[in-house]
Amino acid sequence: MSEVPPREEMTIPTLRAIEQRGGSASIHEIAEGVAALLNLSEEVLEILHGDGPQTEFWYQAAWARTYLRNMHAVENSSRGVWSLTDYGRQLLADASVSEADTQARLLARIREYRRASARASGGEQGSASAEPGDDSPDEDVTWQDALLATLRAMPPDAFERLCQRMLREHGFTEVEVTGRSGDGGIDGKGVLRIGLVSFPIVFQCKRYEGSVGSGQVRDFRGAMVGLAEKGLFLTTGRFSRSAQDEAVRPGAPAIDLIDGLGLCQLLKERDLGVRTVTVEEVSVDPAFFEQFERG
Repeated sequence: MSEVPPREEMTIPTLRAIEQRGGSASIHEIAEGVAALLNLSEEVLEILHGDGPQTEFWYQAAWARTYLRNMHAVENSSRGVWSLTDYGRQLLADASVSEADTQARLLARIREYRRASARASGGEQGSASAEPGDDSPDEDVTWQDALLATLRAMPPDAFERLCQRMLREHGFTEVEVTGRSGDGGIDGKGVLRIGLVSFPIVFQCKRYEGSVGSGQVRDFRGAMVGLAEKGLFLTTGRFSRSAQDEAVRPGAPAIDLIDGLGLCQLLKERDLGVRTVTVEEVSVDPAFFEQFERG
């Protein structure tokens, strides 16, 4: 496929991607599954939505998940895990018999949802094309874009110190920033203790807007030799598919990859530069007052 498919065509592949992973999956797992099911090339996956930082694929996939959630085919937890509902499983069963009919039924429901959304926001009544908030699917996207823009504007050494703080907040000890000219790509090192076992880890953190390729991952692995058996590569951009494959190449030291969206989530989990506001909902309980009428 030479272009990113529209969001409607990603709905059934999204359900299948979740099913293939046992009925629940993270956003990244769903994205990988959908890309494989639709046989999307790396070039297509790298197409930006507008000026970025999101890719067009990620944007359309987010809308597909939103549609499925609004029609109660999937549900997602506060920790970003998406799972199939009974209705979602029924749609997959129907698709195995006639995918075209199931897709048409889904499209009809999506159009119904879009018309209802348009009416609720004051759009033209009955307009199937109206889609209020089209730049923002019903997921945490806007705050991520703003956060990534802030991170990319930081000086390199400041960004390295931020990564140092974040790693400490997530349980690393002895975290040092060592980045300097000629360091071969090593920006810092630390120790991660899990129970009785500890692992020395080196990390690289880059403020990229585009994609990190497989060559950069190989260079980082080469710099790891003699320093650590585990590496961590953080970026404000994305990792190409070849970079992801290189990170887990058999027989080579493993490298964990954290892209821009993953970095945003890690900062959010520790309230580092991100504030989550909980809206208080107040309702009246009539039954409480009725007890006083009974004397």
